[in-house]
Amino acid sequence: MTSSPLHRLSALGQSVWIDALSRDSIHGGQLAALIDHDAVVGATSNPSIFQKAFAEGDAYDQQLRELGDATDVNAAFWALATRDIQDACDLLRPVWDGGGGRDGYVSLEVDPGLAYDTLATAQQARRIHDDVDRPNLMVKIPATKPGLAAIEDSTAAGISINVTLIFSLRRYEEVVESYLRGLERLVAEGGDPAGIASVASFFVSRIDTEADRRLDEIGGPERLKGRLAIANARLAYQHYKRAFTGERWEYLTNKGATPQRVLWASTSVKNPAYRDTMYVEELAGPDTVDTMPLETVRAFQDHGRPTPRLELELDGARRVIDELEAAGVSYDEVTDTLEREGVEKFATAFDELLEGLREKREATAGA
Repeated sequence: MTSSPLHRLSALGQSVWIDALSRDSIHGGQLAALIDHDAVVGATSNPSIFQKAFAEGDAYDQQLRELGDATDVNAAFWALATRDIQDACDLLRPVWDGGGGRDGYVSLEVDPGLAYDTLATAQQARRIHDDVDRPNLMVKIPATKPGLAAIEDSTAAGISINVTLIFSLRRYEEVVESYLRGLERLVAEGGDPAGIASVASFFVSRIDTEADRRLDEIGGPERLKGRLAIANARLAYQHYKRAFTGERWEYLTNKGATPQRVLWASTSVKNPAYRDTMYVEELAGPDTVDTMPLETVRAFQDHGRPTPRLELELDGARRVIDELEAAGVSYDEVTDTLEREGVEKFATAFDELLEGLREKREATAGA
């Protein structure tokens, strides 16, 4: 078992998290099997994941009936989601305990409709933290400009944060700075940073999808397709290594703080012409996290090649961005578009989730 591709990937220092969660997977043994057999040591959720979970089967029907019509549909969602996250946290708690809080986390996202409201995001992050009440919870906050202050405030309040929807290197640098300032405030106020952790989630495959689309529009060179996402991630990792060294970081680490690891999200390929394990293989390296959908877990276990490639071709990574710019594909336009569309997609998914939940509750009441 320990010789499986995902176990060998873990041995390189990369933690495997699953980008899927449902009540059936938690109580039906699927998540436990992933932990036991596939080296999975964490889980994440988002509105799209919950939308799919609620739509399938009857696992949520009994709790919906218990909540009754007096509970508005938004509150009903948070009640359902909170129970799932609590149960998943409990299932992963031995991982968290055994690894000293390095892994074993489960993430729950704030309402994406709050992505441009700093105060509301920070307030909801605190409510989620208090309601779930598990030490291995991470609250997901989008890396919008207003989200940065909420990330800092939440970190200063002792809340573990999964910073989501990161696309650009500039924004990533701001995310790291928000984490560091939050830790410094926490320490200054007498708090213990040893009890919290954070990850910075870079969305990978969407970058190539958008860059490739723009190359097609202008008839750009084929050799530049499928290269920006990996180049971007490799440059981000170099910033991670620089940010978490030096006198400023040494002070925090002496107080018990842990680095905000880079997490590779959206690592399933969107273009069928690309190898289905391409992003996992090319971004394998130490002190990182890869959150994979179930199909990518299965593909990598079947034919993944776990070798440390994250720090290869670093000079070429910067050159890829320059060559795309020269070809007419703006890096800033790609990443700005993806951030805006990412927030919109999650907000739409959340609205659709609530509407589906409303319909399900009506059907459950009439059953």
